[in-house]
Amino acid sequence: MFRVLIAEGDARLQNRLCGALAGAGFQTVTAADGAQALAAAEESAADILVLDAALAKLDVFSLLARLRSAGCEAPVLLLTGQGALNERKRGFRLGADDCMEKPADEEELLLRMLALLRRVRAAGAHKLAVGETELCYDDLAVVRRGRVTHLPRKEFLLLFRLLSGMGKTFTRRQLLDEIWGLDSDSGEHTVNVHINRLRERFCADCDFSIVTVRGLGYKAVQTG
Repeated sequence: MFRVLIAEGDARLQNRLCGALAGAGFQTVTAADGAQALAAAEESAADILVLDAALAKLDVFSLLARLRSAGCEAPVLLLTGQGALNERKRGFRLGADDCMEKPADEEELLLRMLALLRRVRAAGAHKLAVGETELCYDDLAVVRRGRVTHLPRKEFLLLFRLLSGMGKTFTRRQLLDEIWGLDSDSGEHTVNVHINRLRERFCADCDFSIVTVRGLGYKAVQTG
């Protein structure tokens, strides 16, 4: 069970979000202002934090800075006012991982949180081996028989996701949302382009292949 810290000054919205996330299997910890959020973050070891950009007592940007400087690596989803572009930019600069405008739709919030947690889980794995091929997350590198291939970040994340779910079919939309993010303006054709690049790089003498599942998306299969 994942633990989420929800720091939200609007009690009704906080209760609504807590109810939705508890129903999805999350354990929730709440805070009504920035000072409470800082204390709760230090005590609860939350897996993910949802922070209102309008927190009282300790503003969210100071809170973010203090959390990151203290070594908190949990993903942070920032809830901002509508059209608050400057808030979102400042939040990202201080270590937020994603942003949503209020009022937050519960289903979209859940999807964004799950995407962030999947990325953390993948990053925590650091390395992934398929036959004689090893993916090194920290270096964005693929190593096979002493040969190292460094990939652009999106290509590496796409390959890592496919190989970590070996045999599982991913739709283009799933891959687009997870790798490029729910706010991306890119279309599903972007996934096709990156898949083709990966196939060109790893088309021969490899331990895996990327298969097109007609009408659905892609999956990786082990060949070595």
